[in-house]
Amino acid sequence: MEERSPFPWRNDLNAKIVLWNGNITTLNVHAITHATNEHINDRNPMSEELFKQGGPGLVKEVREDLRVCKTGEAKLSKGHNLPARYVIHSVGPRYNLKYVTAAESALFSCYRTILQICKEAEIRTLGLGAIHSARRNYPPDKGAHIAIRTVRRFLEKFPESFDLIIFVCSHQEIFDIYSKILPLYFPRDSSEEEYAIDNLPSDIGNEDGEPVIKERQIRIIDKPTFAALRAGNEDFEQTIDLNKEFAQSMEADVGHHPFATMEENPDKVKASRMLRTNSEEIRKLEAKKRYEILLRKAKTEDLTEIAALHCIFRTGVDRLGRPIVVVVGKNYPAHMADPEKTLLYMIRIMDPVVETDYVIVYFHTLTSGKNQPAMAYLKMVYSLLDYRYRKNLKHFYIVHPTWWSKLAVWFFTTFTASDIKHKVHNLKGVQYLYTKMNPDQIDVPPFVQEYDIKVNGPRYVVQDDHDGL
Repeated sequence: MEERSPFPWRNDLNAKIVLWNGNITTLNVHAITHATNEHINDRNPMSEELFKQGGPGLVKEVREDLRVCKTGEAKLSKGHNLPARYVIHSVGPRYNLKYVTAAESALFSCYRTILQICKEAEIRTLGLGAIHSARRNYPPDKGAHIAIRTVRRFLEKFPESFDLIIFVCSHQEIFDIYSKILPLYFPRDSSEEEYAIDNLPSDIGNEDGEPVIKERQIRIIDKPTFAALRAGNEDFEQTIDLNKEFAQSMEADVGHHPFATMEENPDKVKASRMLRTNSEEIRKLEAKKRYEILLRKAKTEDLTEIAALHCIFRTGVDRLGRPIVVVVGKNYPAHMADPEKTLLYMIRIMDPVVETDYVIVYFHTLTSGKNQPAMAYLKMVYSLLDYRYRKNLKHFYIVHPTWWSKLAVWFFTTFTASDIKHKVHNLKGVQYLYTKMNPDQIDVPPFVQEYDIKVNGPRYVVQDDHDGL
């Protein structure tokens, strides 16, 4: 049987690809990329040129709104004075021979996240510069393979997402490397496709172009509602039984109260306490690993259908400068939406936010039974989230609560999430919310405003109370 290239000749995909050597800041496209450091203030000629051309508006947005970006991630800002409408800032990994697989995975995450951001923001033309940097010791040819094959795999899955992707090279040496590697993944005729068979690297990644690391493969087994999580992680070897973990988190610790215990031997008591401490540390490490698996999947999964619901999104900041996350109950079709993708999208939105203090505003306005997820699902989600979600949450505002919502919240915060019970506040109107944050810092859905006027009247006075901040 004749061997075929895993990247066959496709003129429709080739028509979307351009290789160009020049200054990326001059491109008149929807978005350009910016390779930077974790604080988005890298001192290098390209970054300095970008901020110079972008002007004070770009500098201010990056400094005040974006602030930080983790390695392997990407963040979107406006282009301001640049010809491009947007800038996508991303942090590439440092290359170390001891941690090659980690660097490859992080670099793949950079490019995949950039493409996913473009898809969700409907960015049709992209100037894609090299995120892998010589300043971070990343070999340019190895980085080019990951960049190009990630784009190829993304276009195979979502060919309608882009009209044009320009691989931008900052100097001739990089241009020559890309010129050599590009035909392996985007052959222009049958002869180039045949040539690629013997010249592609041994690791061409999975169906998304992600490097395959067999020794780190973990398979997740879960409840039927999370079947997609299992199907999407067949390349994982370690088994995590979410049913068992959830059941254990709900067990009562019977017989461990001092009143029910006779401490006959102090040495045994001390040993028992040490054992429980070690078990707790192990439990925390396992929980962290589970969350990291979900976070990695959240960065690469196609979550467009959840994003389109507009049921959870990041908005401005409150009066103390803390970021606000908005949840709109009416927009979430609980009986139809994929619960696993909902969890992943929530993690994608909130993981950067929970690094510091933050607040949540939940609009319960006109929410009905079809919008409310099952209590068991909420408990499981709560158990899977990283501890930062609970620690850094300062306030959870519920606007337009009902008697049933108050009962459900009381039940949940009493028996599952007692550590956030004192952070929950019921507000009967939008104007009460404005005592906590400026109106221009939060996007209130029009139907919420209309309902608020209908219920509370066109005018109602709220006494400003800063003590609740």
